[in-house]
Amino acid sequence: MEDGLPCLASVCNSSALMNFCTDDSISAASTSDVQDRLSALELRVQQQEDEITVLKAALADVLRRLAISEDHVASVRKSTPSKDSCDPKCGGTSLIDLLESNVNVLGGDAIQSIVKKFESCEALPMEGQPGLREASSMSCIPNGSAGSRKPSHSPSVPIARKETLSSAAKSVKRPSGVEKSHGAWENSEDSRNKLMRAPSASKLISKSGKNADKHKDVIVSQEGEYVKMFMRGRPITMFLPSDVDKYYEIKTELPPEKLKLEWVYPYRKPQQKYLFFPVCFFFLLKSRFLFSHITVRYGYRGKDCRANVYLLPTGEIVYFIASVVVLFNYEERTQRHFLGHTDCVKCLAVHPDKIRIATGQLAGVDKDGRLLQPHVRVWDSVSLATLQIIGLGTFERGVGCLDFSKADSGTHLCVIDDSNEHMLTVWDWQKKSRVAEIKTTNEVVLAVAFHPTDKDTIITSGKSHIFFWTWNGNSLARKQGIFGKYEKPKFVQCLAFLGNGEVLTGDSGGILLIWSKTTVEATPGKGSKGVYQISRQIKAHDGSVFTLCQMRNGMLLTGGGKDRKIILWDHDLNPEREIEVPDQYGTIRAVAEGKADQFLLGTSRNFILRGTFNDGFQVEVQGHTDELWGLGTHPFKDLFLTCAQDRQVCMWNSVDHTLEWTRLLDEPGHCADFHPSGTVVAIGTHSGRWFVLDAETRDLVSIHTDGNEQLSVMRYTVDGTLLAVGSHDNFIYLYVVTENGRKYSRYGKCTGHSSYITHLDWTPDNKYIMSNSGDYEILYWDIPAGCKLIRNRSECKDKDWATYTCVLGFQVFGVWPEGSDGTDINALVRSRNRKVIAVADDFCKVHLFQYPCSKPKAPSHKYSAHSSHVTNVAFTHNDSHLISTGGKDTSIIQWKLVEKVTLPQNDIMLEMSTTKVPVNASESFVQPSTPVPLIQPFDKMVASESIIDGPLTSLENHLEQTVEANEEQTDEQSEGSSLDPGEPNCEEPSNETSEEQSESTITEDQQENSPVS
Repeated sequence: MEDGLPCLASVCNSSALMNFCTDDSISAASTSDVQDRLSALELRVQQQEDEITVLKAALADVLRRLAISEDHVASVRKSTPSKDSCDPKCGGTSLIDLLESNVNVLGGDAIQSIVKKFESCEALPMEGQPGLREASSMSCIPNGSAGSRKPSHSPSVPIARKETLSSAAKSVKRPSGVEKSHGAWENSEDSRNKLMRAPSASKLISKSGKNADKHKDVIVSQEGEYVKMFMRGRPITMFLPSDVDKYYEIKTELPPEKLKLEWVYPYRKPQQKYLFFPVCFFFLLKSRFLFSHITVRYGYRGKDCRANVYLLPTGEIVYFIASVVVLFNYEERTQRHFLGHTDCVKCLAVHPDKIRIATGQLAGVDKDGRLLQPHVRVWDSVSLATLQIIGLGTFERGVGCLDFSKADSGTHLCVIDDSNEHMLTVWDWQKKSRVAEIKTTNEVVLAVAFHPTDKDTIITSGKSHIFFWTWNGNSLARKQGIFGKYEKPKFVQCLAFLGNGEVLTGDSGGILLIWSKTTVEATPGKGSKGVYQISRQIKAHDGSVFTLCQMRNGMLLTGGGKDRKIILWDHDLNPEREIEVPDQYGTIRAVAEGKADQFLLGTSRNFILRGTFNDGFQVEVQGHTDELWGLGTHPFKDLFLTCAQDRQVCMWNSVDHTLEWTRLLDEPGHCADFHPSGTVVAIGTHSGRWFVLDAETRDLVSIHTDGNEQLSVMRYTVDGTLLAVGSHDNFIYLYVVTENGRKYSRYGKCTGHSSYITHLDWTPDNKYIMSNSGDYEILYWDIPAGCKLIRNRSECKDKDWATYTCVLGFQVFGVWPEGSDGTDINALVRSRNRKVIAVADDFCKVHLFQYPCSKPKAPSHKYSAHSSHVTNVAFTHNDSHLISTGGKDTSIIQWKLVEKVTLPQNDIMLEMSTTKVPVNASESFVQPSTPVPLIQPFDKMVASESIIDGPLTSLENHLEQTVEANEEQTDEQSEGSSLDPGEPNCEEPSNETSEEQSESTITEDQQENSPVS
């Protein structure tokens, strides 16, 4: 390393470079040489940073191995001769001296010498060095105040507050600028030779990685005092509570509670509630506790999608968000969900019969890195059953747009994928056969449609083009639309068809173009050719025409982008009525015909509006428009609050499923917590500022600033007298709270973390805080003692915590998946009854574990509904619901916890959705107005009415036997359609499912991905 410094100094000679660059006689070749040298300098600096990172990794590994060695030789501690002695194998050099002599040397040789000497000897514990033992055995890494842990006769290792050893655990990533300059550097042989003399960082990383891989399993100390789990090869020490006598006898089982998707927000209380006998008992008897349906699903995806809102004959609005397709009856205020997709749904088409629906999804990746292939699902909107799965292994990246044929009653389906060539494929979807395929263009394709009367014509449009395709057998021939004297638009954004068969397009210039088919002279040897030309042009909107809707009466609705206008056109395309969408709703993305004179709108700010030209608009669906992280639940009301990077703060009612109020902040919100009085809520932002809002009036109560970095957690004490604010500047700020949460004064600051704060919790007596950080630290703080760091962490092993949101700790470490890199879990929350833990992970899953969860590889129920990383989870005040938030999918999901109710002698208590209805055993059940698919025909589940009218014991026995049989059948159907999307519902479960179950991780895909909700 030292040898390379003169070379580096010569490269960095600023005066020489200045003279070199100001000399007008410099040739092009010389200028190129300057670029090469600068590139070499950048790469050399990056390599030195890599070596520093590796040095930190080596030091962390040494501390870890010291701790392990001390544990194994505990029996010979007393026999150690003296504090100055050392292993003769080390050549008279102790490991502590070795660290002290090399810690300030920034080079690969120093690291190699440390690792080599350490591997050649067996580290023995030294007397008189309690500080080192504490740092190695009681903490995964030294915290930010490690400098105060001084051995009795040697200086401590200097470690900067932010440059922590934990950062070495992260993989070394080169900036894009360095990557770009690499090509230029390679042209310079001299520069390349200089860099080749530098030590190889990759070899050192590999060596350090091998050492770290030796101890991946959880280690229990011989004395049974603590356990160690390893994150990225480094230990995290957790002390066993005093009431745990034999750790190995602890059993972690699946929790009795379960989750099931029920609703998408916003939603108001249903006017009618239905019970259906076979379905009720199937769910009730399956488990002691159930999460029944997604209680609420909040939001709509309109920001980057189009033509994705339709009204079905059932009176339901169909739209999608994340991986769920929602059917929302706005009159009865009820919802149903299609849950068959495995990743983001991107497009939607309705069959001519208005019953069957096709939805296309993007490609995804599961937690094991396996590709989730993009595909189209055709499903029944009444039964919610998947009818066919199209395109597995055919589409690339995702499905961009699709449409059913009209002239042949919807027998065929055309699909445009998101590959570079935007492949157009035609499918006989009922036979699952691909009929034709062709490349369209390398430009963006925005719309595809079958001609309603000419079954052999398909139209596609997009960036600067409109193509008319003639489909004949298995071939597709393209004819390009001719703009002629008309200006060619930048984008042709939408398509519709007039009653006479003419094609109508809307473009980015606000123009409506009518395309007519003309016949040109026959070419010798060929038949006549049909050419589409523009027959008429109409200026419709200021800005783009984003969507078209042909109404049943032959009239036309158009939606503008920039001007946000909805215009009604008569049969001759003369404008009749218009209305402007208020600015707060965003621009128009989709228009659909509603009931009577109503119409439906989807907007770029994720609103779905229902309106008329006379009465204006009513909001039916609303959600966030940017990444969502902040979540807090009211301490005693059925309310919860969300905040996101769109700067919106939303208060939701979890019973009525309505939006109580919303407020726009000056900055993006990231975290939130309610004061125990429920009168105010504190919201942390990305800049270090935090706001206190009145929970009822949304008025600003107070505003404060702590640092200039993102705030990651806000947490009040149980009695509301203190507030802890965790920041990305590595500090926890403490405030005294008075006047029922309306006045705040700084109390102190917890200093000691070596990375940003991620989670924290209080004890019920308001005296102690447990906190986690970005480099896997678990630290404890004594607040009355002046926010003092508790160095002996074993003192806190028996502390009770009012809440449990820390992702690292003895009671919860079993939630971490094997091989985790420390970023797989975003949030964790313990239920208030202390029975279960809910976990939000990076793989679009919500998990439910039993509490406590103190064994590795603990089993869990896991559920899919999000199509992006799940950012946060929180239980409501009475544990009746769990709220989960998505990141990029901006969705909010409410899950309901339903207990299985015992069967009394006279009555049967049923739990369906949000209603408890006592039903006499002899009473009949009311069927819902919308047909519900049965697990089995009713006559097979209940052989005769005598079963119901007979003794209750025989009824219970019969139902239990029936449910067992139905569970097996349902598992096969749902797993066949969801886990292995390449097969229809009736296929057997995939091998992947069997493997996961054999690993004691119970997947709830029959609930989470089953097409029925």
